[in-house]
Amino acid sequence: MNSVPDLRRGSYLILFGVVLFVLTLVSSAMLAPAIGTASETDQTSRTLVGSQGGGPGWHEYGSVYLLNGTNTTWRESSADSYFDVTQTENGTVLAGFMDSGYTSCGPYESPCTRTGFRVIDPGQQPQVLSEYSFPVRTNKNSEVHDVEHLQTGEYLVTDMEYERIFTVKNGEVTWQWNASSFYDAPQDPTTTDWLHINDVDVISTGRYLVSVRNANQLLIIKRGEGVVDVINEDTTDSNDANCRKTSQLTDYDGDGDIRCGDPDVLNHQHNPQWLGDGAVLVADSENDRVVELHRTENGSWEPAWTLDRAGDIAFNWPRDADRLPNGNTLITDTLNRRLVEVNESGKVVWSVQTERIPYEADRLPVGESVGGPRYTSDGGGGGSADKDVPVLSLLLVGLRAVIPSTPFWFREPQLGLTIVSALLTVVGGIDYRRT
Repeated sequence: MNSVPDLRRGSYLILFGVVLFVLTLVSSAMLAPAIGTASETDQTSRTLVGSQGGGPGWHEYGSVYLLNGTNTTWRESSADSYFDVTQTENGTVLAGFMDSGYTSCGPYESPCTRTGFRVIDPGQQPQVLSEYSFPVRTNKNSEVHDVEHLQTGEYLVTDMEYERIFTVKNGEVTWQWNASSFYDAPQDPTTTDWLHINDVDVISTGRYLVSVRNANQLLIIKRGEGVVDVINEDTTDSNDANCRKTSQLTDYDGDGDIRCGDPDVLNHQHNPQWLGDGAVLVADSENDRVVELHRTENGSWEPAWTLDRAGDIAFNWPRDADRLPNGNTLITDTLNRRLVEVNESGKVVWSVQTERIPYEADRLPVGESVGGPRYTSDGGGGGSADKDVPVLSLLLVGLRAVIPSTPFWFREPQLGLTIVSALLTVVGGIDYRRT
């Protein structure tokens, strides 16, 4: 006698779950703002892109490519991942990379992963001209993200495996700065994602701007002297929890203190650009915004301009921001899989949807310059950024890692409703089978 009500309830739950799922996807897609527009930027503008790729661990389908306007004119895709890209004076392209399948593995078992940089000859059939690389313990958080060619003929390189910056010439290391000289260091930095040094820029002869992601800090390092300035210097122990998460920074020397900058100023940032003395532009990744920091009279650094969305789309883990000579800002909005150019008020003047996860972009022919126009008024961005939802945010990052084609508009609300619809369908199916 009770089988009919159970059958109806199970059918209704399945139906409601399916309808909820379909309505969630359809309505979200229809209401989502457009990505891939151009109104003010010349469609012949050239943008060089380093793409980390996608897939599990984000180390598949990496590429370096050139956009002419919004169209891809060439692509080099022989590495699992590419990162920072720079066009050199002779027209070649420098790119940090990571790739697997090597048999020359040093202390590690073969086949292994190697990371370093490549020199690429661009064109209709781009070719890798040369490579400098070294084996790493794991393909996760051990990458070389950045490389610059110095006037001395050396290459300046970041290294997450040993947490250092170093120069190399003719395959030989000519100088290095080890982070263990400034931060509490583990016994073996190759066994943990300790500092995640992800960017280095020359700001003057022998002076380098370095991004130490896991410490929420930017360092100015002078060759031969070490650290001469800290942007977002730690002044209180209250920030330490932010840097300790997922076993990153730890009080290895037992003095009760770690160097952790204020996450309200910078939170696990990428790719800062030195705009000149007293000003730096940063992709403030885990705050989901771009921020321009200015040095105050008391020597501290504070946000002078922030932007958390563009084109009514909240940024999702941006990892590069470049101030262009025309005064606009080019932003790599990684997890939204888009590149977007905005003016000082935050208005979109150009954007393009990328096929996979982009790491960094340079507008040619200048690329990322040292020095640039400063902003004095807050861009605002049309509202506050969407707030992360614990657990759902983590699940969403995992989903994008496995399925890079996940639409940019599929955020925490859509994921939550999808989970609810799935649960309704499963519960309905159980009721249906019981009858």
